[in-house]
Amino acid sequence: MRNPRAFLRPLAVGAPTPNADIESRPSRMIHFFDPSNPKMAAKVPQIAAQTDIILGNLEDAVKTEMKEAARLGFVEIAKNTDFGTTQLWTRVNSLDSPWVLDDMITLITEVGHKIDVIMIPKVEGPQDIHYVDRLMAQLEARAGLTRPIKIHAILETAEGVANVEAIAAASPRMQGISLGPADLAASRRMKTARVGGGHPDYLVRQDPTGEDLTVGRETFQQDLWHYTIARMVDACAMNDILPFYGPFGDIKDVVACEDQFRNAYLLGCVGAWSLHPVQIEIAKRVFSPSPEAIAHAKRVVEAMGDGTGAVMIDGKMEDDASCKQNLVMLDLARMLAERDPELAASYDL
Repeated sequence: MRNPRAFLRPLAVGAPTPNADIESRPSRMIHFFDPSNPKMAAKVPQIAAQTDIILGNLEDAVKTEMKEAARLGFVEIAKNTDFGTTQLWTRVNSLDSPWVLDDMITLITEVGHKIDVIMIPKVEGPQDIHYVDRLMAQLEARAGLTRPIKIHAILETAEGVANVEAIAAASPRMQGISLGPADLAASRRMKTARVGGGHPDYLVRQDPTGEDLTVGRETFQQDLWHYTIARMVDACAMNDILPFYGPFGDIKDVVACEDQFRNAYLLGCVGAWSLHPVQIEIAKRVFSPSPEAIAHAKRVVEAMGDGTGAVMIDGKMEDDASCKQNLVMLDLARMLAERDPELAASYDL
């Protein structure tokens, strides 16, 4: 058993002291780009200005023969780009790959001072985080970094889901967890080839209305990921880190993408991945509270005073629990308003 006080001590001589708290910053979308693709690389400054988080991807979407080019491309982009207040992340290759060690050594020692978070794929248990935690401390000490880089885990295997609470609590570096629906579907032997979203065959059906079992029985498509997202959100909430929905692969179906993102938002996720610029705007819209919701939240909080007791607003009872719910909305609105002048105006903050 580890001494709780040791949890916040550096894991290598000369490494920066771990953060006691994870700073909450606008994180509505994690926008992925391929650093080995010159056309994508050229657009990074323009895209970064539109996003909360921009991520250079070194893993699955990069062909084997392009792994080194992606790694070196990310280094060049990080060195030569002013990201302003946009967070810079990277997703390294999985811990069972032959590329991940070079990824970590190169990125942390050369541009670790520019990287906010390193995303680790296919995390299966706290042991994976412990390994990365120690390695990062060693490399930060070598590079002379003064602040620790944070870790973001992807939930992509059945074992990872089973261990999600332990993963969330594994290190003070833990920034958050994302759902990885495609790899998770394969790990679970789910019979879907979709990257996120629902499935038309996963449904409930109305009861029969007569002897003919085929008449008047509407069907309603269900969410394949509801249980997993809810469990991930709880694991993150209990450890003060941030939950994210992952990718939605059908770029053209912007309606279903918005629905999936909104489900995740309502369940407690702070953001989602964007794989195409069109999804940036969807995430920005969905993961920002509406002006109407913020106006209502302000009315409730003002009416509640010290937050105790109960009041009636528009025929609905509001009490201390609903006051806390509305304070969550207001805190998010204030944070987003600092980054987005248009939102600030619409929220009247």
